[in-house]
Amino acid sequence: MIFSSLFLVSFVFWLIGVGGKLGWWVSVWISSLITEVMICVAYTSVGVSSCSYGGVFNCDELSCAMIWLSALVYSLSLLSSNKVLSESNGEVSFLICLLVLMMALMVSFSINSLLMFYVFFEFSLIPTFLIICGWGYQPERLRASKFMVLYTVGASLPLLMFILCVIYAVGSVEISLLNLWNVEASGFFVFTIAILAFLVKVPMYGLHMWLPKAHVEAPVAGSMMLAGVLLKLGSYGLARFMQFFKVSDTFFLACVMCLCIFGGMVGSLICCFQIDVKSLVAYSSVGHMSLVLCGLMSSSLLGFVGSCLLMVAHGLSSPGMFYLVSEMYKLFGSRSMFLVRGMTGNLMGVNVWLMFMCGFNAAAPPSLSICSEVILYISLISYSMLFSLVLGFMSFLSCLYSWSLYCSTQAGNYPSWVRSSSDFSSMYLQSIICGSLSFGLVGLCFLM
Repeated sequence: MIFSSLFLVSFVFWLIGVGGKLGWWVSVWISSLITEVMICVAYTSVGVSSCSYGGVFNCDELSCAMIWLSALVYSLSLLSSNKVLSESNGEVSFLICLLVLMMALMVSFSINSLLMFYVFFEFSLIPTFLIICGWGYQPERLRASKFMVLYTVGASLPLLMFILCVIYAVGSVEISLLNLWNVEASGFFVFTIAILAFLVKVPMYGLHMWLPKAHVEAPVAGSMMLAGVLLKLGSYGLARFMQFFKVSDTFFLACVMCLCIFGGMVGSLICCFQIDVKSLVAYSSVGHMSLVLCGLMSSSLLGFVGSCLLMVAHGLSSPGMFYLVSEMYKLFGSRSMFLVRGMTGNLMGVNVWLMFMCGFNAAAPPSLSICSEVILYISLISYSMLFSLVLGFMSFLSCLYSWSLYCSTQAGNYPSWVRSSSDFSSMYLQSIICGSLSFGLVGLCFLM
């Protein structure tokens, strides 16, 4: 009955959301309560076969982790968008868009129907589109959101055809019965069209051009939800579908894995030459999510576990990075690394948390990031020793661009034209948001 309770509570605070400021804070507290409930459910050792409502919802450890992550990032994204509430900049519409997005993600992560999974998989684009267009920073936000929709919808149409073929062949829409269809006899073409939508959503390098544009134009809440949860929707779908394709140890799968890991290396290399801080964080997501793709395609339990852990680790560290970038943008009025300088000793709230988040982004101990990456490295090197050189180079680049971001923003004199940073409420809010993310990253590391 856990999902009936969650959806009932979600519907209640959706109605309260039209009340403005009260609904805003009630949403934060109820989403925080949902995170606690999902932690309790995850520790009851539920299995894949543990379903409710006659098999409509599928509640296993991966679903619980993604729902927990969705509720946590949603509550923190609301806290980080307090400027929308204080300025009365369409705060009710903003709250409803974020709430609908969270509900769509929660249903996508828990539904057991192929067709409904596709519906909510695509429906999550609508509130994301509205958030970017309505509350984005730059005048090109409409073009960026159109670019995102065309990329993702165009790649997901073959997935709809695949789902309809599965329903016709199997006679059922349940994901748990997908293995009744002989996918191996259908060839690699079916495999390609089935996973293309997930590769774009993750995204894989080469299909990633919508991601930096969407991040640059999105408000802080949109960037936090996009990096923290929406990218995990593609890897979650791939985790569900990969187990039903008999393509392990094939030349085709090896080529896809090589393309993913090469793209991750190129994405990490691009980060080292970025001058826009937000674009740097966006491209770092391409590098980290490429490891998730490789782990899911390695056809090993170790790779699957490492990918799931890295999904959670990236879902906690990346929103923190985007939040701190937005705080620097409020003060400096720019995201250029040539202008954001001299933060040492002047922005104690931002630069301290930036040090932690850069460390977590570079997989510094103790954090869940280093645990997940070590597990993934073991899995991928076991798959092929040739991956060891590329993985070592990726690790070096990850440390390089993370710490160069931190060092470049700290060096130099504090500019006199920067807005005042002596607001105690801002430092308190930064401590709540970044502290919550850091506590999850470090705490989960010690639970490993």
